[in-house]
Amino acid sequence: MSQSVTEKNIYSRAYIEEIRERIRPIVETVVKPNAEINDKEGRFPRENLLALAKEGWNSVVLGKEYGGLDLGYVGLSIAAEELGRVDASTGLVYAMHAAATQSIALFGTEVQKERWLKPISEGRIGTLAISEKASGGHVWYSFSQAERDGEDYILNAEKSFATSGGQADFYIVQTRTAGSSDPSEISIFIVDGHDEGITAKPWNALGVRGNHSGPIKFENVRVNQKDLLNASTIDILNGTGVALGLNAVWLGVAQGALDAALDHVTKTVHKDFNRNLADYQVIRQKLAELKSRITGLRAWQIDLARHFDELNDKNQSLLELSNEVTELKIQATELADYAARIAMDVAGGYGYIDGVFERLYRDARGGIPMAPSNNLAREIIGRQIVGLPLELWEEVK
Repeated sequence: MSQSVTEKNIYSRAYIEEIRERIRPIVETVVKPNAEINDKEGRFPRENLLALAKEGWNSVVLGKEYGGLDLGYVGLSIAAEELGRVDASTGLVYAMHAAATQSIALFGTEVQKERWLKPISEGRIGTLAISEKASGGHVWYSFSQAERDGEDYILNAEKSFATSGGQADFYIVQTRTAGSSDPSEISIFIVDGHDEGITAKPWNALGVRGNHSGPIKFENVRVNQKDLLNASTIDILNGTGVALGLNAVWLGVAQGALDAALDHVTKTVHKDFNRNLADYQVIRQKLAELKSRITGLRAWQIDLARHFDELNDKNQSLLELSNEVTELKIQATELADYAARIAMDVAGGYGYIDGVFERLYRDARGGIPMAPSNNLAREIIGRQIVGLPLELWEEVK
């Protein structure tokens, strides 16, 4: 397992770069070489995740008492960005796993933490299973409802998009509370991913083809009350840092696109003029614009991560940062899309054939519709800034 960083100072640039340099060997030697084949075969990045677990990165936010690196949300942001830089699928699986572990770390009992968090260092993976087709991007609204059976709950639910579906060792599952007619009363369960009655459908998608984010069905799955989390939907979506980690992945995708573009334009020579592509001013200006946007967004990402760490260290709620994280989500996903288009543009015809540019182009589209979709995110922000309620729980008439 990685040795802890000598001096934990989240305001030190040297500290930030030290974290980046610590994870980069795994990213370059394991994750990057697997990216193309995982994409082509739609293969879940298990090998990548096991390599990360071996060095403690799958427990990046967790304290050392649970086998974690204790690098906080700053560490999560750096790790997720570095993974997204070479493989968006691995990055998304990683960010959702981190959210699942934080759900237990922040809202779980000591018994739950001992049972579910300590095995993470051995390679166990978690994820969230929340959204339902009937409510679309309104992921806080569940139509499925748990049933009580003595000390157990019976879950019958079909979730529309669950990253690591069929691959995770445990799921954080949301349903309406058993026996309640109030749609705002939600229960959150920790479900063993190896229980009978869990069926994942194949994930066939335009991009991020390794993250297995397809529908998953829980059919008569029995969960003991000891695995009921004391948390709400809002706690899970806004209080675990899930969006913060995902935003970092899309920032990484943007950086990966810039890296690929720079590699191409500096090595490709037009022999008739004996100039490489980097000699053309129009290309340099496109890349300069992209670099400037990435630098600005990275500063925002790290600043937010620092605030998350400060609140977490004081045992304060992370919910106060939720609107700003949503604003960043719009910017990060649209920057990834912009970066992939610029990279394909400067690569010319070579960007259009099978390879890194077309994979980045496909992967980058995934963030914009990801919940909350950017259209919905703008509506959430817009209603908030003009003082209108979100009306999350309105019943169908």
